[in-house]
Amino acid sequence: MRHGPYHGRLIRPKAPPGAGMLVGIVGKPNVGKTTFFVAATLAPAEIAPYPFTTIKPNRGVAYLRVKCVCRELGVQDNPVNSACIDGNRLIPVELIDCAGLVPDAWRGRGLGNRFLDEVRKADALIHVVDASGSTDIEGRPCRPGEHDPVEDVRFLEREITMWMVQIIKRDWRKLSRRVELLGEKLVGALEKRLSGLAVKRHHIVEALRRTGLDPNRPSSWSDEDLYSFTDELRKASKPMLIAANKMDMPTAEENLGRLRETGYLVVPCCAEAELALRRAAEKGLIRYLPGDPDFEVLEPSKLGPEQERALEVIRERVLARYGSTGVQEAINSAYFDLLGAITVYPVEDPERLCDHQGRVLPDAYVVPGGTTARELAYMIHTELGETFIYAIDARTKRRLGEDYVLKDGDVISIVSAKKRG
Repeated sequence: MRHGPYHGRLIRPKAPPGAGMLVGIVGKPNVGKTTFFVAATLAPAEIAPYPFTTIKPNRGVAYLRVKCVCRELGVQDNPVNSACIDGNRLIPVELIDCAGLVPDAWRGRGLGNRFLDEVRKADALIHVVDASGSTDIEGRPCRPGEHDPVEDVRFLEREITMWMVQIIKRDWRKLSRRVELLGEKLVGALEKRLSGLAVKRHHIVEALRRTGLDPNRPSSWSDEDLYSFTDELRKASKPMLIAANKMDMPTAEENLGRLRETGYLVVPCCAEAELALRRAAEKGLIRYLPGDPDFEVLEPSKLGPEQERALEVIRERVLARYGSTGVQEAINSAYFDLLGAITVYPVEDPERLCDHQGRVLPDAYVVPGGTTARELAYMIHTELGETFIYAIDARTKRRLGEDYVLKDGDVISIVSAKKRG
């Protein structure tokens, strides 16, 4: 049975439950980046009438698809901040469509400044690459197979690293003197300088560990050392996966293996196919949920010969070959693999698994791995965090302290002084 917010239960939250983690879609022009973004943010037919939030022009709401705990627990849920369709919980998260990238963006070329300002806000990146090799380094069309897509990967790495180098190098000598003569900590100084880039303290510590550079003697670092450090900082603070797009083209298969040799997580994609399937589902022509390995035609009589053939091509060249169009997989991988996020289900009543209005499993939160019970309480409401007493594992009914580290799929009830009062 299909159930979820389209039964009238949905309300509009202030922000998606994955708020706090932002994924950017990046790539050069003409690789299908915008098609990927449009497909990813076109809500499935069942929840399309219930937009979760109003987004700026280059921002949109996509959905993480996870197996809902409702079937494991044997309950009929009533989602509020998300949707549940055939046992799949669809949780809204925000994506940002970054401006098309061209070489020397870090110098301000093209839309470089806008691109880098958008990348600055992202916690992780999905790099949409033309795996067919039919666009050159500037994004101009060329003969399929003529361009090496691995070049696009290396060029994006360099652009972001060089941009970060310029920020770090600013007043480097002055910063070095403060560290070496006044005892200021380099990690703290860089954390302050890079706070607007979504760079955290642990990213800086990790980059220092990987390079082995001495944080107490930054004046001894060469330009090469500084570049190496910044490159490692980019990897730690802007983790990236590759969406190998246009996999329906013959030249893409060979390049897929070469892209995997870059060391990145690579997801075979066909954004055009995903967009076509979502639009067909929107019109009620097919049954399709993002991430499905196939679709079901619902209204054969309403399909013209060209539409019928187009759907068969998608089935043969994309779904049968790769198991999905890759768009949903890329979004899920960005949050769960790159950012290490987990899904938890806060409830008020641990016995009935509901909120104060009796709605079962109303919310699904996507939180960073390592989040504690008390931190979850703060995410729900500041007052709940401040008056936290303990949490309850709704499965085992065991009491959990404030430092309990949440696990994926946890169903948690927060007990607070306010709640007791």
